[in-house]
Amino acid sequence: MDRGTLDDCAARIRTNLEGIQGRIQKAAEKSGRTASAVKLVGVTKLLPLDIVWAGVEAGLNCFGENYPEQALDKIESLKETPGIEWHMIGHIQSRKAEIVARSFDLVHSLDRLKVARLLDRYCGEFGRTLPVLLEVNLSGEGSKSGWAAWDEDQWGALLEPFGQLASLENLEIRGLMSMPPLFEDPESTRPLYRRLRSLQTFLKQSLPDVSWDELSIGTSFDYPVAIEEGATMVRIGTELFGPRPTR
Repeated sequence: MDRGTLDDCAARIRTNLEGIQGRIQKAAEKSGRTASAVKLVGVTKLLPLDIVWAGVEAGLNCFGENYPEQALDKIESLKETPGIEWHMIGHIQSRKAEIVARSFDLVHSLDRLKVARLLDRYCGEFGRTLPVLLEVNLSGEGSKSGWAAWDEDQWGALLEPFGQLASLENLEIRGLMSMPPLFEDPESTRPLYRRLRSLQTFLKQSLPDVSWDELSIGTSFDYPVAIEEGATMVRIGTELFGPRPTR
């Protein structure tokens, strides 16, 4: 991408970003918070490095990736750029745990004890602590990853595995993440996000030594609703960068 094309791309992303920030502010105010309480994660999965650079020029500093190996070139290219964060937001395969433990600043999508133990082991080898969010399935939809959390009567079953996770020395639980089904109406996600907040309250009471403050919910499809319902992180790709290529 030549300089002129990069500038044009950055200008387009900047315009999109300004609109998104306005909607974040409006939604945050509805929930009694300020926009600064919500972190915007720009989802750059499948997008080329040039688009990430354009995003940086537009003012973005936090990027979410789904595929660890694909993200490595981007992470390496921006390693000298101060203030950049890389979040792992996709399903983590066991064989990719070492890359995630070495290269990412925060994991949104921890959904299995096996992977947690691998991340913990690698982080110990690398001498670092990795912040993580625990992914929960609020809908019961089979295509969604995460610990089963759609039945409130079964939430007690989460305490044992979550307690084991909390005992891992090199991982730091920060909160929860979830992906709802793709509804036609964003309002349809609101009951699920309210269920997540109820789960958050339950976990704060049941495992009070763990931080449950972060809620990673909301995408380009429904982030204003997610913020109104307590999101502290929203993962936005299409509305920032436009349609992404197919893998």
